[in-house]
Amino acid sequence: MKLALLSDLHANRGALLACLAHARRSGATRFAILGDLVGYGAEPVQVLDTVMELAARGALVVRGNHDTAVYDDSGTGGTGEQLAAGWTKAQLGVRHRNFLASLPLTATVDDALLVHADPYDPARWQYLDRPALVRRALGAAQRQWGASKVFCGHVHQQQLYYRAADGHPMAFAPVPDVPVPLGAHRNWLALVGSVGQPRDGDPRAMYALFDVAQARLSFHRIAYDHIAAAAAIRAAGLPESFAIRLERGR
Repeated sequence: MKLALLSDLHANRGALLACLAHARRSGATRFAILGDLVGYGAEPVQVLDTVMELAARGALVVRGNHDTAVYDDSGTGGTGEQLAAGWTKAQLGVRHRNFLASLPLTATVDDALLVHADPYDPARWQYLDRPALVRRALGAAQRQWGASKVFCGHVHQQQLYYRAADGHPMAFAPVPDVPVPLGAHRNWLALVGSVGQPRDGDPRAMYALFDVAQARLSFHRIAYDHIAAAAAIRAAGLPESFAIRLERGR
């Protein structure tokens, strides 16, 4: 089985469809969506319709902070993210909102944990951007779920960590399209990046593909019409900064 891992879609239909097409061409037979289906982008209905169809066919889907914001009080206020959450909520029908509300914070497949942010406390939405937090996350995944691998998003960049013999996480930036063997003698944590809003200076969409049988993980960058996605944000009246992020990839 090849499992496609997609996170932080952020209502960007073009990026999502491009990643799904690439994953299918690469042999993906199952899909996992690691949260933040909505927020920032201008196509929440279309993205949710696509994800709901995937879920009906067996895809695993977990909830992110932007998904939560469209149905609780965190979606109200004056920040750009809060305004976007309110706008998104107004676009969605009851079935879309109910789908988001029904999503779990975590899921498992074989010995891997799927989570949007930090497995230590999934509902706090901690960014795993420091070695100490990654170490804590790896320990929590093993203790609470018996997971030797963690696949997550939230950070909007691609990174891979493994736990060294002394317990400290070792990090390296993956090379696109080059499979990395995830040895069973180590614990691993992969940040699969963002489909819908990359933040590393490259506007191409991100996702990862895990070959379960061979225990190999590949990170991918996929070109799509990010200029059109930015134009859709402007046409919807969403904050200009959201469009600029797509154009610049940061």
